[in-house]
Amino acid sequence: MAKTGTTTQGLRTAIERSGYYPALVAEAVEAAVGGEPITSYVVHQETTFDANEVRRHVTVLVLTAHRFIVSHTDEQAADSSSPTPYATTSTESVKIDRISSVVVSRVVANPESYKPGTLPREVVLTIGWGAVSRIDLEPAACGDPNCEADHGYTGSSTADDLSLRVSEAGDGPDTVRQALAFAQALSEATAATAAAGR
Repeated sequence: MAKTGTTTQGLRTAIERSGYYPALVAEAVEAAVGGEPITSYVVHQETTFDANEVRRHVTVLVLTAHRFIVSHTDEQAADSSSPTPYATTSTESVKIDRISSVVVSRVVANPESYKPGTLPREVVLTIGWGAVSRIDLEPAACGDPNCEADHGYTGSSTADDLSLRVSEAGDGPDTVRQALAFAQALSEATAATAAAGR
């Protein structure tokens, strides 16, 4: 379930509708937002299956005029560190000018008959701000199949701070629209910040 909007009360309502520890999630998110007006937000609840357990997870993304705030809340079963089930919630606040990439991947059915405005069946929103990077390395080689020299390594570095996937089948068409709306608001905010910094 994902909801998007632009008010603090709307954000609280969306968190309550998700049904996932709303008091805990709302308190953490509202503390991170503080008194700043909200430009846009998305609340996305996801259920996953881990062996014989069902686990829920909620991600809340909030955009203000100056910051991007991301909150994650996970539930955990009782384990050796806790005799009772527990939840972990975290928030991170990122200045808009630190966001280095906003990637929107769209999966479209029947691309040969695509019409502008058609809703993708799936959207993956990936946001990078330099907190987490993934490096993929492999041995470098030259074009000579008989060469035995050490050519070092080659690879790529990818910003991988946050990836949020929503689908029409799993989350509904409104959720896909809402993720796209949030991605557009975030892209516009980063573009405006970059233009102001020139």
